[in-house]
Amino acid sequence: MKAGLRWLLVAALGLAAAGGGYWLQRARGVTAPAAAAPTASSAAEAPLLAAEFLDLDGRPLRLDRWTGRLVVVNFWATWCPPCVRELPAFMRLQQTFGARGLQFVGVALDSREEVAKFVAGHGIDFPVVAGEEDVARYMRRLGNTIGALPYTVVIDPDGRLLHSHQGEWPEADAARLIEGWLAPD
Repeated sequence: MKAGLRWLLVAALGLAAAGGGYWLQRARGVTAPAAAAPTASSAAEAPLLAAEFLDLDGRPLRLDRWTGRLVVVNFWATWCPPCVRELPAFMRLQQTFGARGLQFVGVALDSREEVAKFVAGHGIDFPVVAGEEDVARYMRRLGNTIGALPYTVVIDPDGRLLHSHQGEWPEADAARLIEGWLAPD
């Protein structure tokens, strides 16, 4: 088979698989979590920030330490290209809005050792925790039913889910929404 025809066949199969996954999700009724209303059972659950992970030094860190702030929880991994691309934007947003009550928290689905090396090498200046199955469970609890990365949620100062975003979050869109939820200067 010629290389051009082989490439065309691979591209067609890839598109068919992506389209099939999209239509399967639509047929199953999977929608963006931000549009979903809380269920009766979720009201009885622990508050959204009631989660504990190990920080990069191996010490427990509870996310509810930021109750009272607008918390952006970003689920990411060192091996995820869109995750890595959006991290510098999140650092800029933390710098811009931190004094007004914003707190970014990175929750990495990866080993602590890999995440610690990555954070040190990229100068990430907001808190980052790491885990594996515990991170996946928390991500599902916050609405990521498909388990894809990156996934970002915004939790208001009272602990309510304001917004969720599946995939890379463009900086301008994130800034516009975040600024709208923060108190004026």
